[in-house]
Amino acid sequence: MTTTSTAPRRPGRFSRWLQHTANARTVARLRRRGGRQMGMDLLVLHTVGRRSGAPRQNPLAFVDDGHPGWIVVASGGGERHPDWFDNLMADTDRCAVEVHGSEPVPVTAHVLEGDERQAAWQHLSEAIRSLAKYQAKSTRVYPVVRLTPRRSIAQR
Repeated sequence: MTTTSTAPRRPGRFSRWLQHTANARTVARLRRRGGRQMGMDLLVLHTVGRRSGAPRQNPLAFVDDGHPGWIVVASGGGERHPDWFDNLMADTDRCAVEVHGSEPVPVTAHVLEGDERQAAWQHLSEAIRSLAKYQAKSTRVYPVVRLTPRRSIAQR
């Protein structure tokens, strides 16, 4: 008897290489030209690979909802969370954000739920028109994350 797994498959070696290459090019372009692409504001999220321990940098669309920090959504990855989200959740103390060519700012990540998530989702779906369409096609609920700058020791 053969069993089939219903768990989402991880991307293959070539797909992962292609994604890393595309991310590196986008990050380099953001640092040279600024933080907009296809009408969206972009930031660079710095994380650490949960298995490799290697530094990772991912360009992500974000919105500002009037609170301190940035709102991002873990929409990529098909029926599984994107690697950057899993890396972020695995080591929340070693993450930072670059916005508009700034130096990386250490951040705290908080996955939003309930009314807070709904309000942030409204901002996201207005700014990123295709987001609701992608969510409707997925069985996975996209995590919405607030990245808040961490206060330095001097500010405490």
